[in-house]
Amino acid sequence: MTVTPATTPATPTGDQPGILVLAGTPIGDIEDAPPRLAQELATADVIAAEDTRRLRRLTQALGVQPAGRVVSYFEGNESARTPELVEALADGARVLLVTDAGMPSVSDPGYRLVAAAVERDIKVTAVPGPSAVLTAVALSGLPVDRFCFEGFLPRKAGERLSRLREVAEERRTLVYFEAPHRLQATLAAMAEAFGADRRAAVCRELTKTYEEVRRGPLGELTVWAAEGVRGEITVVVEGAAEKAEELDADELVRRVRVREEAGERRKEAIAAVAAEAGVPKRDVFDAVVAAKNAAR
Repeated sequence: MTVTPATTPATPTGDQPGILVLAGTPIGDIEDAPPRLAQELATADVIAAEDTRRLRRLTQALGVQPAGRVVSYFEGNESARTPELVEALADGARVLLVTDAGMPSVSDPGYRLVAAAVERDIKVTAVPGPSAVLTAVALSGLPVDRFCFEGFLPRKAGERLSRLREVAEERRTLVYFEAPHRLQATLAAMAEAFGADRRAAVCRELTKTYEEVRRGPLGELTVWAAEGVRGEITVVVEGAAEKAEELDADELVRRVRVREEAGERRKEAIAAVAAEAGVPKRDVFDAVVAAKNAAR
């Protein structure tokens, strides 16, 4: 059903500031479009789109006939076009910002415009919609109580590895976007920085016909990706495990002695202390023997 504006967008008067609307767009399945998106597309005074051709396909799929002015707003012209859009907002226009997929400003154009609008005390709101970040986190099978979004990694190998090493001890689940042709190299770098056994999930073509979520240790995923992967990619990586308490030899011996005095056999006491400290049982045993020999 075609959606047309109930009334033609009002001509901005400048009597009061307009409003900036950030609208989420489908990341795959067009039926995931939020209901309000069609109405906003039909009634906005200005639609700023990352790709006007994709916008045209979106409006056709939704049966929308935009009445407002359509302008391009992408990485290449974001800085230059932001002042123009802010002035339209200041004059009272309702400006709708959409990107190719997902929420604007999440690794997509939008941050500069939002910051500039806020600086001018112009209201900013949103039409919540699909998000590759949240969808991938939910499907990953990894802890989701705490996570952080790292966006795209640097393309150069050295810079990429350096960036990953900066977060090697991050306890929260990590989320990245990546291009399919760089996926294998990125997974290999992650295995080097985080360890080949760190769990991860590669989420491909989310909500689309060939959606796939491949889960496993980074080492295994690196081998899998070497065969070539296509589509839009989101990588979710398990956070670092909590470090075991670092104890010196004297403290290990003291803890074994406490357990022995409480009635545990030495073998069980050594095993328990090793588990507590996160060290091999042999290390605790050697410390106990060394302390015994020193006491003679």
